[in-house]
Amino acid sequence: MVPGRIEKILLTIIISGALVLAGCTHKPDIKQLPYFPPKKDLPKAAARPAAPELKRMGYTVQVGAFSNVDNAIRLTKSLEKEGLDAFYYKNANGLFRVRFGDFKTRIEAEQTAAEIIRKGIVEAYRIISPGEYIQAKNNIPGKSITVTGDTLRDHIAVTANGFIGLPYQWGDISPTKGFDCSSLVMAVFQLNGLVVPRTSKDQFINGVPVDPENLNKGDLLFFTTNGSGQISHVGIYVGDGMFIHAPGKGKPIREESLNTQYYRDRYMGACTYLQ
Repeated sequence: MVPGRIEKILLTIIISGALVLAGCTHKPDIKQLPYFPPKKDLPKAAARPAAPELKRMGYTVQVGAFSNVDNAIRLTKSLEKEGLDAFYYKNANGLFRVRFGDFKTRIEAEQTAAEIIRKGIVEAYRIISPGEYIQAKNNIPGKSITVTGDTLRDHIAVTANGFIGLPYQWGDISPTKGFDCSSLVMAVFQLNGLVVPRTSKDQFINGVPVDPENLNKGDLLFFTTNGSGQISHVGIYVGDGMFIHAPGKGKPIREESLNTQYYRDRYMGACTYLQ
């Protein structure tokens, strides 16, 4: 082959290769491509997280035995004025009783009870010990525990059901202060020996998120009802698409369907404190 012809062929091959390489190294417009994050950033499938550890109730003071709920309400407010965290409930016999406090020792509970007797607020009391609650068996008083079992969930649902029809008074010492639905949650859980956060916002933040299709008795449902777009209301899920809550000032505690349009439109999520 003629030397000059060989040089032309080699030059052509070199130029073609350079063009191919240039085409491979050209960076396309990233905006036109879908974004695929690196594998290390992809969400990992995981089992449902464990429920948070809850503090057990300590020693509680129980007072009163009324057939008229108004008497229980007055006593509750009198105790609140003394700086005691009190609530009333209806027991299995249909009588209204009042409980207050979460004391580390029986002596502390008895001293506080003796003081309110001295002030003439009550005449007698009973100390509820940590071991009397359903979830308290074989646990150490005051220690954190993880709550498990359908039996406890059933008890919470039954306890919540016992409040239906009652006027809601917690947190309403002042006539201008609105009702606090989160206190209903606190009362129901405390009657089952468990301590949950005080406000609906904190109850939501500290619980384990639950998808609507996985709701179980005792889970908490959260709504925005004040136009703020933020969580402002909470109820207790009791099964079959129903929940129990205190709907607002002047309205008794009642059961509602989660499928009600009003609550569907305002639903913000759910969480649980139970395994």
